[in-house]
Amino acid sequence: MLTCPICLARLERLDDGAVCPAGHRFDRARQGYLNLLPVQHKKSRDPGDNAAMVEARRHFLSAGHYAPLARRLAELAAQRAPARWLDIGCGEGYYTAQLAEALPGSDGYALDISREAVKSACRRAPQLTWMVASMARVPLADASCQLLASVFSPIDWNEAARLLVPGGGVLRLGPARDHLLELRQRLYDEVREYVDDKHLADLPDSLRLAHSETLDFRLALDSREAREQLLAMTPHGWRVNPQRRERILAEPFEVTVAVRYDWLERLDH
Repeated sequence: MLTCPICLARLERLDDGAVCPAGHRFDRARQGYLNLLPVQHKKSRDPGDNAAMVEARRHFLSAGHYAPLARRLAELAAQRAPARWLDIGCGEGYYTAQLAEALPGSDGYALDISREAVKSACRRAPQLTWMVASMARVPLADASCQLLASVFSPIDWNEAARLLVPGGGVLRLGPARDHLLELRQRLYDEVREYVDDKHLADLPDSLRLAHSETLDFRLALDSREAREQLLAMTPHGWRVNPQRRERILAEPFEVTVAVRYDWLERLDH
């Protein structure tokens, strides 16, 4: 089911990695993941989230702040009962592990372009096939998956359509309009309005929105540690100057967590 990211031939798994008939070899790291990101596909030496972002996200999510989001995602995935699924942009694996728990009899895969993220993630569910790979060139065969999960992650819709069997779909979890509004108000002098269905504008004809729902709740950021982790794990936190950052971290406040779940189905044509 795995394919060579260089020549697209089928990969044969080995104890220490994988190889294709043309002799392209890919190593399995000691943590268990496969490195399927050739150097010519990298836009930087170490692409994706760095170790500090991964660690902040791991601590924040492990504290349960976003537990309702992961719980609903797992419920929606279980309703689809896929035989094979892939988490695209898995990050440090918090959501992936809960998908794996909800889909115990299925064949699960997960990838991220960040080596640091996958290194952390693969400890959560060793039974999955974990990969460092490009989301624009997923090393899986055409029509090989019944479900693709995308959680707060960009997705190439044409690549998604290629990977899905007819009737399969993308389960997308993304921010709704008011997500982290109070944090954004503290970060920026002017807060841009977020259009929460803008991702649907680029859908290919082979995908259609079949279901959508929202979930929102208030989250109290009572500890400085939680505020620091939330800032560190979002792109917003890296853009703020030190003075404003310290003002944000100094006092407890509440934020709105508001997300949208979409099921985008692969049509039979």
